[in-house]
Amino acid sequence: MYEFSFTLTFEPGCREYSDLFIEHGSLRAETLYACFDPSEMWALELLTGDPQELAAVDDRLLDDSIRRYWITDRRCDGDWETSLLGEKRQQRMTFTHLAGVTRCDAVPLIAATFFSSGALFRQTQSGRSVTWDVLVQDDENVGLLYDAVGGQLADCATFSFNHLREVDQWDSRLLHRNEIRPEQQEVLTAAVNRGYFETPREVTLDELATELDLPRSTVSYRLRRATAELAKSFVDRDG
Repeated sequence: MYEFSFTLTFEPGCREYSDLFIEHGSLRAETLYACFDPSEMWALELLTGDPQELAAVDDRLLDDSIRRYWITDRRCDGDWETSLLGEKRQQRMTFTHLAGVTRCDAVPLIAATFFSSGALFRQTQSGRSVTWDVLVQDDENVGLLYDAVGGQLADCATFSFNHLREVDQWDSRLLHRNEIRPEQQEVLTAAVNRGYFETPREVTLDELATELDLPRSTVSYRLRRATAELAKSFVDRDG
């Protein structure tokens, strides 16, 4: 199996759904997709973040007028419906089904034209960046997908290649919840190295935020989530 990974970066105002993540810095989404042909697609999305920022976007999560899954200005021609599957204080889970699609610039639907043997898709989104990991049986048509996605982006979006490599496993937070995300690990590492957990503290939250060039609320949220995941892992291991 091969994993093809790339990142799309959207400028503010380029894509309405991405603007929610730019405006609310603690929000992070992971989405798994299933697509067997270019006319139908399923998407399961786990959205996490600060409770106040999640509440601020609740009314947009089920708004089918928002371009959540396609990457251009063109509207999808087809029928779609989004449902809320689960709601907790720090997370939301939604399910979207697109059917009868005749044209839609969503990455899985674009890829379906190149990979007849099928593919799996995982998307992670935070801030301006949307990273796609595409798992395929072989790498024969990866270049075609690369060209097709990059060629359809608007001027306010950029495409960057991450890697193409053979893999023998594929992890997802939707399947394994107790893990520290890379952005949380970055904040946690900085906090440890700078003495945030020392007594007395050698650095403040505001100073960490300045050093990391992040909003204070984002640093606070990521630090809380990282320490919470460590605590859960400790209890699961020893309990």
